[in-house]
Amino acid sequence: MNWIVEELEKPYDLNVRIRQFVVAVFEFVESLPNKPGGWAIQKQLTRSVSSVGANYRAARRGRSKAEYLAKLGTVEEEADESAYWLELVIAMKWDEKGKGQILLDEANELTSIIVTLIKKGRDK
Repeated sequence: MNWIVEELEKPYDLNVRIRQFVVAVFEFVESLPNKPGGWAIQKQLTRSVSSVGANYRAARRGRSKAEYLAKLGTVEEEADESAYWLELVIAMKWDEKGKGQILLDEANELTSIIVTLIKKGRDK
């Protein structure tokens, strides 16, 4: 199933939303140029985006508030790094179909959501 149609689906369940984002990025990187710059971004982007999913999953299973917040901090960093690599794809004009911009918007939204969760978690 292709998760990039017009836009990414935005389910209420953040776990599902993150998983859809990861799958969409994995599909997207296959369209990047088959040359050294494309390979470098493919590697970095797939690493950072898969870390978003894995660390969010780990955060949900945190044994303490501190562990939960620490994992969410990693999710925030990796989502922001994913946004950086997507920005580079757009800057290199490798985003011919506009899918990179949709993914960049989603990366930024996910980062904002995670930042909010961290702030709320610290306030409690």
